[in-house]
Amino acid sequence: MSDRWVIHLPITAPDLLRARIFARVAVRLLARLSARVEPGGVTVSAEDQQGVRHWVFCDRPLPGGTRCALPTDHLSPCTRRVRPSAR
Repeated sequence: MSDRWVIHLPITAPDLLRARIFARVAVRLLARLSARVEPGGVTVSAEDQQGVRHWVFCDRPLPGGTRCALPTDHLSPCTRRVRPSAR
């Protein structure tokens, strides 16, 4: 058995774009409350196709051990996400 648990929090949105926007806002807010939030792992799915997931953040690895903090479909160069220190 794992020592980690994952929270699945179903929230509805009218379309994929708004689901991704809402997820980004929610994750950024929650990440301020806890260093245990992993933005790069956030996905959204259609209610009746929950096995088909769409990434919310790019999360590409960058030099220095940081990750890209931009939306998954960004056109600009990747930019880093600073990992918050453990609290």
